Amino acid sequence: MKVAVVDYGGGNLGSLAAALERRDVSYALAGDAQSLLAADAAILPGDGAFGATMEALRERNLDSAIESFIASGRAFLGICVGMQLLYERSTEFGGSIGFGLLAGTVERFSRAPRVPHIGWNVLEPVACHPLIEGLGSGTYVYFLHSYRAPVAAETVAAATHGERFAAIVARENVMGTQFHPEKSQRTGGLLLDNFICLAKKPQ
Repeated sequence: MKVAVVDYGGGNLGSLAAALERRDVSYALAGDAQSLLAADAAILPGDGAFGATMEALRERNLDSAIESFIASGRAFLGICVGMQLLYERSTEFGGSIGFGLLAGTVERFSRAPRVPHIGWNVLEPVACHPLIEGLGSGTYVYFLHSYRAPVAAETVAAATHGERFAAIVARENVMGTQFHPEKSQRTGGLLLDNFICLAKKPQ
């Protein structure tokens, strides 16, 4: 099995690649549609602004490739901004349109003690899902973000930083984490292991 790590010229590729290597997972940096669509599973890392990331994907025709990949039923994981792009829109820098796979708007924290939200915070599981199998309540993961997605039907786990937000989401073959699993030590590693197991299951 090969995992495509979407390379749009940004994102935290080094740490994610190292995390996959530690798991002896075959992966490739996918900077074009052909490379992405040849993979068995895909991860979209995020680092930066919502609109700028979406534009970078469009410039490389990776936006339509991601849509085709997801429509094929293969496992897809968005990380941080990569998760936020799964939603309909974001209010960041005047507003941008996302993939619209999840309903809702990504908005800036308005009642947080500080922004950005940086550091370790506790996960609150709110639904059963294979992606969080083995994760107990009260586990900590590493966040770095200023905008948050709403807690809704697709939320698997939430977190609170002044206000409650979606920390893990899932809908069919599409999953996302607001935190960085590649920087979240044992908990993040377990989540990546679960994602790989899900990706190996027949479609």
